Amino acid sequence: MSRARYYGWGIAALLVSAVVFLVPFAFVVVTALKDKPEAALLQFAWPEAIRLWDNIREVVSARNHMLLTAFANSTILTVASVTLLVVFAAMVGFVLQRRRSRWNGLIRLLVLTGLIMPPAVVPTIWVMQSLGLFKTLPGLILIEVAYGLSFSILLFRAFIATIPRDLDEAAIIDGAGPLQLFFRVILPLLKPVVVTTIVVQSVAIFNDFTNPLYYLPGAQNATVQLTLYNFQSQFNTSFNLLFMNILIITIPPLVMFLFFNRQIVAGMTAGAVKG
Repeated sequence: MSRARYYGWGIAALLVSAVVFLVPFAFVVVTALKDKPEAALLQFAWPEAIRLWDNIREVVSARNHMLLTAFANSTILTVASVTLLVVFAAMVGFVLQRRRSRWNGLIRLLVLTGLIMPPAVVPTIWVMQSLGLFKTLPGLILIEVAYGLSFSILLFRAFIATIPRDLDEAAIIDGAGPLQLFFRVILPLLKPVVVTTIVVQSVAIFNDFTNPLYYLPGAQNATVQLTLYNFQSQFNTSFNLLFMNILIITIPPLVMFLFFNRQIVAGMTAGAVKG
């Protein structure tokens, strides 16, 4: 392929990406700056009067400052879930890669099954009610960990395969036990895949809509995505406030993704050579 054709395909890909991602985002931004009657027209046009701070104030103060409560709930949910995901996935990936046994095939099958099988909502709610975890934040944290564990295990296992076994043997000769070997030798080397898992899972959990809707009902338990219901109903929708709400809750994951973009790529491709 000639260099001109190569750059041509690259420019075409950038243009398509801009149309698919930037144009809808620009429409959200423009609509969020309008007042209610003008936003109801749903036209891609610059507002006659910019109502940035007025719309932000209305969104934040809606339903007794529900958005602030939702941000607190989403932050606790994301931090706790991602912390457990990183620790559990790293441990399981390490054991699967380093310790060979007759159970490895079955465990790998179960991990892949976790990626393939859709979640069963009604049986899960029944189990959570039996354990007293339904409508509680700890219950939803366990749900998020269970749903994201399979993907995280595959990432960690692929990355650990690139770490030489000589490090394990040297640490064992020096008297390191299993936990010391993992936490002092292996875990510090997993920084790229740890950052990848943190960013990918944080964005997924922070933006999750269905799981909080099913497993954490109630206004006091609302997460940021559920605050979108504050400005839409069957007969009336405030598009300016709805889109301002979307814009506000989109900023944290967007900033995190932009800052850690290179680390995400490094962690996703680190185990591609050796499996």
